[in-house]
Amino acid sequence: MSSDKKSSKKPFIFIAIAATIATVGGIYFYVNSGFETTDNAQIDADIVPIRTSVSAYVQEVRFSDNEFVHRGDTLVIMNDVEFRAKLQQAQAALENAQANLVAVQNNASASVLNVDAAVMSSESAAQSIEIARARLTKVQEDYNRIKNMFAAKAATKAEMDAIEAELAVAKAQFAASSNQFKASNAQSKGVRSQSEGQKAMVNLAQALVRQREAELHLAETMLSYTTILAPCDGVVAKRSIEVGQYVAMGSPICTVVDNTNLWISANFKETQMEAIHVGQTVQVKVDAYPHLKLTGKVEAFVGATGAKFSLLPPDNATGNFVKIVQRVPVRIKLQELNAEQRNLLLPGLSTFVSVNVR
Repeated sequence: MSSDKKSSKKPFIFIAIAATIATVGGIYFYVNSGFETTDNAQIDADIVPIRTSVSAYVQEVRFSDNEFVHRGDTLVIMNDVEFRAKLQQAQAALENAQANLVAVQNNASASVLNVDAAVMSSESAAQSIEIARARLTKVQEDYNRIKNMFAAKAATKAEMDAIEAELAVAKAQFAASSNQFKASNAQSKGVRSQSEGQKAMVNLAQALVRQREAELHLAETMLSYTTILAPCDGVVAKRSIEVGQYVAMGSPICTVVDNTNLWISANFKETQMEAIHVGQTVQVKVDAYPHLKLTGKVEAFVGATGAKFSLLPPDNATGNFVKIVQRVPVRIKLQELNAEQRNLLLPGLSTFVSVNVR
């Protein structure tokens, strides 16, 4: 009798178990159907390599490896004796060019005044010609009248001789005035040409001043490069210089990891991308700190799949084609990080991300 009861209860037990499994499966499916997840993700940050911009000896190193620095902090001081000397040379060259410009401008101003004087002299010579011409005309008329009178015995020999002498003087004065005008005119043209040359010299002197100013600016810039500053807040790592070491331009000094601006680089399968959009909420778990729960938002998509950024991107047009599910890099911005969390989260740590796509 009891065996019959047990056998009659078995179907109900199986049904209950199946119902429980279905319920749990349904709940799990409902919970997870609204999320896209991946464990192919890591923490990222700006990693700034610091290099020298000049060749010089290291005079002072003001940081230690793995030390936190603030933006603008002095990291390294190079020996600047040579660069200060070059700066003084550039300053002296600029002062010389500026003095030369003043002298050339004064010469140009004097040349303009000379042109004005030459023009006035030429105009005066032209007026002298008109005066000499008017006098010559009058003397010529007097000569003609006295000559006729002398022929008619109405004028004396002395009057005739006097008028002839006066006519000769008038002609000589007219010729002299004409020659003076030609000379004055030629001198005016010469002075005007000199003035144009002085203007060109002013332009040349101004160009030289601009060149010296550029050289001074370059010397100031090179001098500023002897003091190397931290470009951002962060941790200094990979120190590679010592005091007294000679470093060439472009030599690496250290690397600054900007841990004040952290994000997640998650690589989702291409089949997951349809449901993921910018602005969706993301839950982040860090493998190194399982207790740490972070939140973020989808910020941006990279412009191509990860394979396209590889050193040797695949070319599916050659050889045999094997389809591989591609990964699309997605940038996730972390939210509400405090100073302690930023110190814990190091670029490169693995994470698990879950994007709410509901």
